Amino acid sequence: MTTGQDERRQYFRIEDSLSLSFKPVPLEEVPACVERLERELDSHFTVVSSLAAVTQEMMGTMHKIEASRPEIAAYLKSLDKKIDILGRAFLAQTTELFVQPAQEVNLSATGISFYVDEQIAAGSILELKILLMPSYTGILSFAEVISCDPVDTAESKQQYHLRTSFTHIRERDRDVLIQHVIQRQGAQIRQAREQLERD
Repeated sequence: MTTGQDERRQYFRIEDSLSLSFKPVPLEEVPACVERLERELDSHFTVVSSLAAVTQEMMGTMHKIEASRPEIAAYLKSLDKKIDILGRAFLAQTTELFVQPAQEVNLSATGISFYVDEQIAAGSILELKILLMPSYTGILSFAEVISCDPVDTAESKQQYHLRTSFTHIRERDRDVLIQHVIQRQGAQIRQAREQLERD
């Protein structure tokens, strides 16, 4: 894949449904928070995304094994599923997002927008916890508020539309996010095509 293709994929935007939480971070605390993230000290929430990133890294080797030893490849995939189940069970015990109702968002690898109850000043830095569905992959990132505009309450139960841009996200998490966006976009295109065929 070329760099140009990578950049285009990062800017794909989709309408998605996921669980998330956020909290403002004082500017003076951001460097320490980012350092903890890079050193994976806040790893409870991101354990499944770390596992997913490792699985993606193994795909090339797995394809080679499938071609020459399909029975070994099948066994390794079963082990991967077991590890994924354990990761989800661990995540379910460490975050309230696992049982929190999903909400509608607009998502890309460079930012996320969603509706909120209270206005947040542009330029604020937020710690964002995003739980992707249906993989239950947790991504921890920091984002700058680009805008937070009032909306027609008939459009949403919340009063403001918040737009953010990721200021810091682990590279492996961005790769997982890009893959999620591509898969969700593909699924939405297939659903739209099937709907057209039914109509």
